[in-house]
Amino acid sequence: MSATGSSNPEYVNARVRSRRAALFAEEDYRKLVRMGTGEIARYMEETEYEAEMNDLGARHSGVDLIEFALNRNLAKHFEDMLEWADGELHALIANYLRKFDAWNAKTAIRGVYSGTSPDDIEGDFIRAGEFDDQLLNSLANAGSIEEIVELLDGTIFEEGLELAYEEFEEQSVLVPLENAIDKTFYEHLLDDVNMVTLNQYSPKGLYVEVLQAEIDFRNIRNALRLSRTGTDLDPEEYYIDGGKLFKEGQLRQLVGSFDDLVEYIRDSSYGDELSAGLAELESAQSLSAFEQALDAALLEYSDTLSHSHPVSICSALSYILAKEREIENVRAIARGREVGLSVEEIEEELVVI
Repeated sequence: MSATGSSNPEYVNARVRSRRAALFAEEDYRKLVRMGTGEIARYMEETEYEAEMNDLGARHSGVDLIEFALNRNLAKHFEDMLEWADGELHALIANYLRKFDAWNAKTAIRGVYSGTSPDDIEGDFIRAGEFDDQLLNSLANAGSIEEIVELLDGTIFEEGLELAYEEFEEQSVLVPLENAIDKTFYEHLLDDVNMVTLNQYSPKGLYVEVLQAEIDFRNIRNALRLSRTGTDLDPEEYYIDGGKLFKEGQLRQLVGSFDDLVEYIRDSSYGDELSAGLAELESAQSLSAFEQALDAALLEYSDTLSHSHPVSICSALSYILAKEREIENVRAIARGREVGLSVEEIEEELVVI
């Protein structure tokens, strides 16, 4: 289908519900964390990953096979969503799926920086965004970070990367480039949305509701990381506009006191959803566990909206987030088993709701 014509959320949501039912449940994860990588691969062959596992099995094995199959399956499902959707719904989903353009841009930059082979870089791409095969091939085969920045001229990442590249040349670290890519993606999520005239319960209004929560949680994550490390980096460079929780200029003040920042989050509209994670963060100082609580809260928040507004884009966004989480969980299990982590250590890395 296409971006022309009227939206068709009823049709898309019916298709999404059947795909949602095929996602791994908690019982599947309990089995997977106790398997070796070969067993995980065989288990996946009996699931909806069968086609990808069979197609890639002759060329890859072990964790590589699992990761390539995960990426290809993810792209297939999201391409299907775009085929199903029409009108404004198609445009909104396509805009959101540009997060995989951000993923691919960062993958190329990290790969070239670390001297990874073009084939391995391409294998890590998720072909679910707007970048076409020609651009992705060029990114994987780029000879330098500067060439990647030049290749991304004309994309939404152009302006941010040009400024960040100057910092990269000075510091020779990837943080400015990766931060510029993430900020650009999130700040373009709300392109073409008139917040003044927006109807909260319209398809676009509900879309904005989920996106603002995701932006808020990204700002929370960045703020806590900066506060914990006590870095001299300017928090405003990591601030993403478009959320509801923080105003521009506010992060600099809050990041200075870890306790004040935690209390501010606790008193916010997200306090109830994040209360358990905040308690663990204060008692055990476990930022990783809190970041997982953020991921779980976003999944639950999008699920709640999808149930409250079944004829809207919320079901599609909720499925995208849930499918991404499945991919990340299985990847974490496979990598953990490969390096010999215990079942308990791997389970701590999973987000299951």
